[in-house]
Amino acid sequence: MENETVSKSRGRRTSVQQETAQTDVSMTTEVVEEKKRPMIPKDIDPNQIVTVRNGFQGRLVYKSKRTGERFVWDSFGAEQDMELSELRNARNSNKKYFINNWFMFDEQWIVDYLGMGQYYKFAIKIEDFDKMFERPASEVEGMVSKMSDGQKKSVAYRAKQLIKDGKIDSHKVITTLEKCLGTELIER
Repeated sequence: MENETVSKSRGRRTSVQQETAQTDVSMTTEVVEEKKRPMIPKDIDPNQIVTVRNGFQGRLVYKSKRTGERFVWDSFGAEQDMELSELRNARNSNKKYFINNWFMFDEQWIVDYLGMGQYYKFAIKIEDFDKMFERPASEVEGMVSKMSDGQKKSVAYRAKQLIKDGKIDSHKVITTLEKCLGTELIER
């Protein structure tokens, strides 16, 4: 009889143990839900100022059709502050700034808020741009093949600069870039 009592007590949990187990499960669920919580556009202030970086190799100018204000980025990676509402207007009137990755953002939620995720899926961040040329040729080929046309032009321009400065000296990487970009980077 003692064995029956012992095995029953092992199989049952006390009310304290059950509450602890339920609390642990609910805490874990809350953490998971917090991480997967979708962004809700109405929770974001459209007048909020965000930093927009130049993803174009050269001077980039955007003129607002709504306010007439001009935004000028003098060089690749330069920053300008813009309102989210202005970026939404740019999305509606000049989508090429997003399609070609000329507008770059440090924070992914901005791209999601604007609904432009499909254009930034394979975009390379500005701070990682030069690091791409240090990778093996096969990785470079995979990265470049997925880029937007605008970012491919930026890669070609930057590659020419780095080749001229002697920072890209791998013949294999140069040949791969020429093949992927469809342009001649060095004179032969």
